[in-house]
Amino acid sequence: MSQSFGCCRTLVSSALLAWSFAGVCPVAASAQQSEAQAPVAGAVAGSVEQGGGEQAPAPQRSSPWLLVPLVSSNPKLGTSFGGLGAYLHVFDPGSRVSMFGVNLQYTSTDSTIALIFARTSFRADRHRIVAMAALGYIKNDYEDFLGSGQPLRTNDHVKAITGRYVYRLKGDWFVGARGVAADYQVLGESALDDFVLETLGVQGFNSRALGAVAIHDSRDNQDMPTRGWFLDLNNLAYREALGGSASFDAYRADLRGFWRHGGGHVLALRQFNWLTSDAPGAAQATVVLRGYTRGEHLAPYMSLIEAEERLSLSPRWGVTLFAGVAGLYGASGAFSDSNGSYPTVGAGVQFVIRPVQRMLVNLEYAQGVEGHRAVLLKFGYDW
Repeated sequence: MSQSFGCCRTLVSSALLAWSFAGVCPVAASAQQSEAQAPVAGAVAGSVEQGGGEQAPAPQRSSPWLLVPLVSSNPKLGTSFGGLGAYLHVFDPGSRVSMFGVNLQYTSTDSTIALIFARTSFRADRHRIVAMAALGYIKNDYEDFLGSGQPLRTNDHVKAITGRYVYRLKGDWFVGARGVAADYQVLGESALDDFVLETLGVQGFNSRALGAVAIHDSRDNQDMPTRGWFLDLNNLAYREALGGSASFDAYRADLRGFWRHGGGHVLALRQFNWLTSDAPGAAQATVVLRGYTRGEHLAPYMSLIEAEERLSLSPRWGVTLFAGVAGLYGASGAFSDSNGSYPTVGAGVQFVIRPVQRMLVNLEYAQGVEGHRAVLLKFGYDW
């Protein structure tokens, strides 16, 4: 159950954290120009020496379509293959690039996940809407389900929809609201699995929530930032009155900073907190570092710190080195994890597929503890 609900949470949070789904939120007010006009970090694409009467060539018109293969592999959930297809559009000169697309994934465990998403910016970047709908059929095979000592196989059906709207209040500050609705049904593959589910009190979970959002964003680009800082404060109030199966609260505080140095390199730091109050076991906070399966380790509270060095090798190619540690605390009960800290280290290679819009494909390897590791081919940086 934890992995199935964790996958559902991953799908929902993906659209809200940015589509990679990382930077849903805006470019800075001080960078109000369209992102279609922004240069690639560390290089001015398509420029020539301005001497001898030569002039820079006219910019080429790029296709509005984006196609990206997606692959992930880890020991817990197997290997997934899929792709992202999106249409890019700039609504007006003062807004950033908007995206409308689909994401399909199939895993080696015979699981299937489909996403439809939109990430928009309009009216001179004063308004932004992010929305996503997800459907999934997820098969899980646990050797030790949530530390109970019991093996378990489940088939889970997941449906989720989420949306978020933010408005530029003043300067780099934004305020808005968000909503989430997610349902999943969990069934054992055998009578013994159903008995284990009943014994452990594991049931399907329906969630309905509304919340508020406050953001500061002075980054120069949401997909490939080279400077500025980003703060996202938000909450979700899950309520039975909205149609959910439980009433509880979740709070998140996400702080990121970016510093450009050397020949276009970028140092990135992140500190993230996820706090829950009265949440049922499967809805508690989980480790969100690369290399860990979301939803496998749970506790009422989670905090992490992560550093990443993004090295620019050329206008198109880059390398990342990253390390971080997450802590789970406030644990009690059968569904909580009390093992404490979860470190991760890793590295990646990036290829810029859209130099003008500063969009990239990212291949990374992350190594955690307790057998956690992952290989990821995805769109954009992790955050």
